[in-house]
Amino acid sequence: MILAAAGLVPAAAQTRGAAGAAKCRFAAPETATVRAVADARTLVLEDGREVRLAGLDNMPHGAQGAAVRDLAARLAGRTVVLRRLGEGRDRYGRLLAHVFLEENGRQDWLQEEIVAAGHGRVARIGDPACAAALYHRELAARAAKLGLWADPYYLIAQAEDVSGILERRGRFAIVEGKVVSVRESGGTIYVNFGRRWSEDFTVTIAKRHERAFAAAGTAPNGLSGRRVRVRGWVEERGGPWIDATRPEQIEPMERR
Repeated sequence: MILAAAGLVPAAAQTRGAAGAAKCRFAAPETATVRAVADARTLVLEDGREVRLAGLDNMPHGAQGAAVRDLAARLAGRTVVLRRLGEGRDRYGRLLAHVFLEENGRQDWLQEEIVAAGHGRVARIGDPACAAALYHRELAARAAKLGLWADPYYLIAQAEDVSGILERRGRFAIVEGKVVSVRESGGTIYVNFGRRWSEDFTVTIAKRHERAFAAAGTAPNGLSGRRVRVRGWVEERGGPWIDATRPEQIEPMERR
């Protein structure tokens, strides 16, 4: 079970959800009524629209049964508040939104509850400050080995473990390591975690995104020699790589 109602969300997460959400630069809110739960990440509204829970990676199908039942028990027929960041819809036309539910005079942030219970990893958010609030919950869940964090498969991969990262090819992963070098070629910035550029783990950043990364405190040219945590979908180009399109995908392990 994944929600506060099930008793598996730490009490601190239940009481501080509004404070975490206050850091996010959401667009104007919208209220809607939930008709059904399609899967562990998708709600169906009374007007027929589908809402995808933004900012979370996909939950494995084998683990969705209890999650869907818990979401349905809590949300079906309830009025929720939808708040959006950045992109409005996914490639399937589903509305991307953060979902809030009124409970005892407060608004509970559904994504935060899921992350705090260890039933989801933070993916692309679109707002570094908002991502930081969810990373804090994810860190606590990981330390306590809650939910998926009890499964060795979801442990953070180490950048030097090239074969281990490649096993996650085509899937979402979190990789941690020390940046060896940063170089540019054409319109791409390459953040290298090894000296064999064509074989070791690499993160790519489009040159056009450089200013956004710098504004968020993760300027690519300042990453060399630093230990960072990177999240995204693993691909293979000789060695494993992740394309970082948003600053919050790169999380420095120490602050300067």
